[in-house]
Amino acid sequence: MEFEETQQLKLWWLYILLGIETIIVCSVLFLGKHKMGWEELKNVYFLPILSIALPYIIIYIVTKNRLTLKIDQYGISYHYWPFVRKKHISWTAVKKAYIRKYDALSEYGGWGLRTGLWFKFNDKAYIFNDKTLGLQLELDPKKVLFSTEKPDELALFLINLKRQYNITAIETDVRER
Repeated sequence: MEFEETQQLKLWWLYILLGIETIIVCSVLFLGKHKMGWEELKNVYFLPILSIALPYIIIYIVTKNRLTLKIDQYGISYHYWPFVRKKHISWTAVKKAYIRKYDALSEYGGWGLRTGLWFKFNDKAYIFNDKTLGLQLELDPKKVLFSTEKPDELALFLINLKRQYNITAIETDVRER
């Protein structure tokens, strides 16, 4: 019995902003009053072209990385390469696990791999979609939140996991948190 979910950031709108920025920079560099020619580009080792391409490369790498979350009777495993190598949290280390509503902007300042705002340095979040429900884990000194695209399946899986393996850390009540 295992629950597995894979998520990735969808930042399509960032490519539009970069496209506008690229058009502006290229028009200044190549069409402006002091435009650069082929010889000048070779003399500066094509740095203007690299500086235009580098943000596209970085955003492509970030958006193609995936968060993989696996939950079974032994605990929770996740990885988000290259930022987080494979980690495992056993059920004995979890004080509470429940599904809760969150606000990505006001609680964590956005999407992706985030830490809590307002001096909550022990709160960590992996938010990869614009839904508002996620799996909250309360460990001894810190908290970890995982966004989910399948909250109903996850809730049902946690209920079955709690019943079948008697895991006391899982809270299945549906009150507002």
